[in-house]
Amino acid sequence: MSSTYTYPGVYIQELPSPVHTIAGVATSIAAFVGFTARGIDNRAQEIFSFSDFERLYGGLASNSEVSYAVQQFFQNGGTQAFVVRTPMHYPAGPPTPVPYAQVSISTGEVTFTALSSGVWANGQLLVDVDVLGLDLSTATGDPFAFNLTVTDLLDQTTEYFPSVTLDNTRQNFVTSVINDPDNGSQLISVATNLPVPPTPPNALVTTGVLGTPLTITGAGSVDSALGGGTATANADCNLVLTIPHVAATPWTIKVIGNGNSIPQTVTGLAAQLQQALNNWLMVNVPGASVTCAAEPSGGAGGTGIAVRASVPNQPDVVISFGTPGSGHDASIALGLNAPGHANVAHYALGGATVNPLPAITCTQATAPSGLPQSAELIGDPLAFSGIYALNKVDLFNLLSIPEAARALASDPNAADPNINATQIYSAAIALCIPRRAMLLIDPPPNVNTVAGAVDWKSNGIGVVNQNGAAFFPRLRLADALNNGKLRTFAPSGVVAGVYATIDANRGVWKAPAGIEATLNGVQNMTYNLSDQENGVLNPLGLNCFRTFPLYGPVLWGARTLVGADAMANQWKYVPVRRTALYLEESLFRGLKWVVFEPNDEPLWAAIRLNVEAFMDTLFKKGAFQGTTASQAYFVKCDSETTTQTDIDSGIVNILVGFAPLKPAEFVVIQIEQLAGQTGA
Repeated sequence: MSSTYTYPGVYIQELPSPVHTIAGVATSIAAFVGFTARGIDNRAQEIFSFSDFERLYGGLASNSEVSYAVQQFFQNGGTQAFVVRTPMHYPAGPPTPVPYAQVSISTGEVTFTALSSGVWANGQLLVDVDVLGLDLSTATGDPFAFNLTVTDLLDQTTEYFPSVTLDNTRQNFVTSVINDPDNGSQLISVATNLPVPPTPPNALVTTGVLGTPLTITGAGSVDSALGGGTATANADCNLVLTIPHVAATPWTIKVIGNGNSIPQTVTGLAAQLQQALNNWLMVNVPGASVTCAAEPSGGAGGTGIAVRASVPNQPDVVISFGTPGSGHDASIALGLNAPGHANVAHYALGGATVNPLPAITCTQATAPSGLPQSAELIGDPLAFSGIYALNKVDLFNLLSIPEAARALASDPNAADPNINATQIYSAAIALCIPRRAMLLIDPPPNVNTVAGAVDWKSNGIGVVNQNGAAFFPRLRLADALNNGKLRTFAPSGVVAGVYATIDANRGVWKAPAGIEATLNGVQNMTYNLSDQENGVLNPLGLNCFRTFPLYGPVLWGARTLVGADAMANQWKYVPVRRTALYLEESLFRGLKWVVFEPNDEPLWAAIRLNVEAFMDTLFKKGAFQGTTASQAYFVKCDSETTTQTDIDSGIVNILVGFAPLKPAEFVVIQIEQLAGQTGA
């Protein structure tokens, strides 16, 4: 833009706009913490459907309260959630080895460990190490490189990480690649204990060598030898074949050349062997052909390769690679399990590895003593475990910990004595306050009467805070894992879904209760409240579930933990508190542009402009009381809110007020009977 005007005319100048749009944040992102059948321990992962939960966490499990809560959340209208899997309990802490299936290569230099604790991983996660297609030369390549394949046999999923390295000076260092939380493995972690510079482990030092020679005599006077003598590093893999009826001199057939790819499976090896043999026969024995296929070789499920040769004027012959009755796969017969050849082995985490190399150690996960207890659910803030894994999440609004009110498997009406709900809720509410989230508190299984509910709300929860809400009674829904029979559940998953539905349809300022707050999937409740009994619990700030004709089961309360009438708290109602949290979070994020701006009237005017625009949009949506904007809200940012002392301290003060909508809990209908009137 020119600052000098040299000729008569019109000049166009573009000025920066003082408008910085403030976007409202999401209001119904739910967070669930608890034990799941599978999944990465102590990592908050985002899901958008129950199908996502099934893929990441194994779906419903009868001993996983949180799995049902997540299902009920999406069933009742939830659309976005985070799940934190807490590991099971070990009496004296995690034992050594840790309760994760693991496999170590080269005496502990590299250790692969399942991210999901528990015995489920034993033998179900396979780690394949190979060096196919890699340049391992010191001059032009990386002698420490290898390819890593991880296979989950339960889900039939595979992760492939090509060209990772044990050289910890390179960007593709195996630990950096595999342990990356966003782009790394979702199945395993890697730990290394390597010298600098590293030395290649014995299991990864060679390539293309198939090991010791083997001589097999087949039917029809066909002799074969694999290797052609003592194995030599980086040598060709040759098949020495003699057919006396065709020629007296044996032929040497190259099956796999020096440095070429070695198949990872017996089927792949059979295909490569068939191709090599037929290429040779086409030239040397016209009309002859072979078919090669993997087939059982006897013993305990071993697999070999049967080579069926068809030679003109000769009976068909069969050459079997694999020792009959040995129970081992073709890698033994072909020498693929020799020391230094990890490129053809499966290493099953926590399971018995077939033909383990001397440098490979597999360790099974240790069985835990039981479900997570208070310590596992709460976790460690420094380690980001338990509920504190949510500190790595950008935003969540609703927190559900259904295992804090876990029932005993042997007695659905008894609370688990290993759970201290007060401890869990105290830690959870302390987490929710700075995160501007609401904690949804479930009733214990033994609270199933009005008297019990009164005592629980008054003395049992142990938490009194405006960022929480408690519910009664527990709900009964069909259990898909038990032929649809009714089972009692903690209600927070259903409640979170109801909140999400009301937010989407009406806004966060609408009380998530009433005839719109229907409970999908709920068949009945552990206690059916009457109006009078509801009238006992509601003034205490306990949100009740009711069943009404035509409407069915509904949520019939919207009070916070400080919602008791006697407390007369300004945050009595859930929608008022959640609206305030929504405004706080939206303004907190939308006003970051103010930081380091000159603290004077132009800035204050810009702040008022932006915040008023945001508040006015909400007013027009019906978020506040009042018929005019001045009755609904105000924004003040000037020399009265920000004094010279504040300016000298680098502080700008913004005062925002709003007139919240409060729910109509009590609808009073007055009927007046007119006195008898006479006609005119």
